[in-house]
Amino acid sequence: MADARLDVAGLTKRYGGLVAVKEMSLRVEAGKILGLIGPNGSGKSTVMKLIMGIERPDAGSVRVGGTDVAGWPSHKIARLGVGIVFQHSRPLHRQTVLENIKLALLPDRLTRLLADPETDARARAIAARVGLSEVADRYPSTLAFAHLRKIEIAKAIARDPQVLLIDEPFAGLTMTETSAFSDLICELRDDGRAVLLVDHNVKSVARMVDRVLAMYVGERIAEGTADEVMRDETVRRVYLGGSLETAARPESTFRDGTTPFLDVRNVGVQYGKAQALDGVSIHVHAGEFVSVVGLNGAGKTTLFNAISGLLPYSGEIRREGQPLRGRSAARIARDGIVQCSEGRDLFTGMSVRENLDLGGQHLPPADSGRQIEWLFGLFPILRERQRQAAGTLSGGEQQMLTIARALMMKPKLLILDEPTLGLAPVILEQISKALERLRQTTPISVLLGEQNVTFALPHADRVYVLEHARIVWEGEPERFAAEAGTGYL
Repeated sequence: MADARLDVAGLTKRYGGLVAVKEMSLRVEAGKILGLIGPNGSGKSTVMKLIMGIERPDAGSVRVGGTDVAGWPSHKIARLGVGIVFQHSRPLHRQTVLENIKLALLPDRLTRLLADPETDARARAIAARVGLSEVADRYPSTLAFAHLRKIEIAKAIARDPQVLLIDEPFAGLTMTETSAFSDLICELRDDGRAVLLVDHNVKSVARMVDRVLAMYVGERIAEGTADEVMRDETVRRVYLGGSLETAARPESTFRDGTTPFLDVRNVGVQYGKAQALDGVSIHVHAGEFVSVVGLNGAGKTTLFNAISGLLPYSGEIRREGQPLRGRSAARIARDGIVQCSEGRDLFTGMSVRENLDLGGQHLPPADSGRQIEWLFGLFPILRERQRQAAGTLSGGEQQMLTIARALMMKPKLLILDEPTLGLAPVILEQISKALERLRQTTPISVLLGEQNVTFALPHADRVYVLEHARIVWEGEPERFAAEAGTGYL
């Protein structure tokens, strides 16, 4: 086996009682790319910070060219030949692109703070290498998001690192930009550098990497080629959750020749210069249950916030044929499109009953009482906990309260954003039964956003797959089940 430029062994990091990274080991050789994948919270970024010296490990070694740098400060590790490209661009906005690159080229010595002609030439050569020549004399605030990402690459390679760490390289990029960025990373690999590439899923990095290492809750769960990891049963369980079961009703059941209750057409959303949604179109009929599945960072929450009136967007969002643009989030919710956010947003110092009363404050007292009784039948534990402060509930009980509070508003469309996040299997079963009861006994429409397709599919009449800000698949859940696996990963 060839000598590794980067050799990590037994790396461990604890935050109090939480083990964020447990005995992680990996090797990256010169001229190779290792893809480090895993869902949010799996420990990928922590591994990179430990390697770079941004965090100090509790145990283990990090060898760069044979030298153990575990626990060293970041600047010393950088001087030894390690560069990092963070997920979020951090240029100096008062300097031009070229000046940003020049600053990265300057040595760590007070005797040389000014760039000489040779430094200028090197900076321009690096700008050309990463595709920034045409914007070299412009300021970062005037540039597209893809250019900002290239500035970070340029700054990283200004030191001519032999080991390059790249975190979530494609976040916010369009498909065309992703392809160009992939080519640039491959060129850096072909220079003989060792590259560690972090991303959520295998498919994003499969074209570039030589090997893939999959993590989950701080531990290594699989390693091999991209194809081997995509087919690994443990990896599939982590991303898909288990066997896929469906119980869909045909879309023709809901059409009746009418317009959809919700019609999202060619919607785009940008966060600054990052493209969070790109030409997304979905629809939901009255009474229909639709799931939008996608890995974390795909754009599900952004889509739901746009529908709820919380974000500006391009394109059209219509309810029963009428545009929602210009309506406030409060009016959209009052009129029957109610979102349960991923963060729950309960009033934690108030009791369960008080949270429910707030959700139903627009209802006459008799209607509010009947709605609460119905919800106590849907989630019996809330009746027992109704005088308890919401902040003292378990995570699963808080999730039930969040859904119940939304249902107090008597929505026509209920939007659920990652309701299974961090919940135990017994709680998932209770929420699953509640959703099935809604499906069987009420006219409510549901738009469910989930990474866990095992939870999403049984409650879906139709499925959309959202990937890197775009809808890449849509259809019946039975067909999704047949085509899932490598396509989803």
